[in-house]
Amino acid sequence: MERTKHRKKIVIIGGGTGLSTLLRGLKKFPLDITAIVTVADDGGSSGRLRDDYDIPPPGDVRNVLAALSDVEPLVEEMFQYRFSKSEELNGHSLGNLMLTALTSITGDFANAISEMSRVLKVHGKVLPAANQIVTLHAQFEDQQIVSGESKIPSYGKKIEKVFISPSDVKPLPETINTIREADIIAIGPGSLYTSILPNLLVEGIKEAIICSKAKKVYICNLMTQAGETSDYTAYDHVHALIDHVGENFLDAVLISNEEIPENVQYLYKKEKASPVKIDIEQLETLNLEVVKKDISIVHSGAVRHDAMKVAEWLVEYA
Repeated sequence: MERTKHRKKIVIIGGGTGLSTLLRGLKKFPLDITAIVTVADDGGSSGRLRDDYDIPPPGDVRNVLAALSDVEPLVEEMFQYRFSKSEELNGHSLGNLMLTALTSITGDFANAISEMSRVLKVHGKVLPAANQIVTLHAQFEDQQIVSGESKIPSYGKKIEKVFISPSDVKPLPETINTIREADIIAIGPGSLYTSILPNLLVEGIKEAIICSKAKKVYICNLMTQAGETSDYTAYDHVHALIDHVGENFLDAVLISNEEIPENVQYLYKKEKASPVKIDIEQLETLNLEVVKKDISIVHSGAVRHDAMKVAEWLVEYA
């Protein structure tokens, strides 16, 4: 999509399903979109390719490219196709393999993303939080430290903080410039400690966010996640962001005002997940705008953000 001066510049930071879902809504609006995507994943196909080819994990980037693409549905389906009948290819998606091949051909992960964006006619820009492999670590309340994004939730312990290595990894200069020039910066939705915070831990990104004149909003998760944010309230989510960044950098938090049906809650209870409690009074102590909107939908027993409704609000807010 052509980037023009009259379009509002919006930067979305995160990873996982939440980010991709939101972007599918945002691309329908006349916005200058940039997605900054985590590269901390180390599980599944992404983890295998990361280890075998010494490249940043392509999975989250692949999903974002697909979400922002403007190609025939069959082409997107092919890009997302996951192999299942071959021992060597089992679990790999075609898009992951293509990004790996392009990284080898161009010699650079960011260049591979740029070339794939052109092929898929991507609306806006997709940037990795870092252009090299990073490892995510978590320190629990009992001071135990666990390394590896995919391993962290399996311990079921309360997380005190997360950090990355190498600690001095740098973002692309384009990422910093884009953040500085943004009109609005949206963080989330997505896994708090394993999809969102790894982006903010890259040296230079959180500093750029703090200095940016953009409006900064956190799109709060609808449900807690077992082993990661069990029993977390909306305030707990926001406080974790502020604690890791080092100062209160947010202007607003967007939360859902809808009750989640009992039968759906029951399904999530089996996964040790529950609705995020909205503690308005606690949030207001942080001196940020608390926005409650009808932004959730239930589909096939799963609660998701309504991409169009969230996108519409972000456009109004920008």
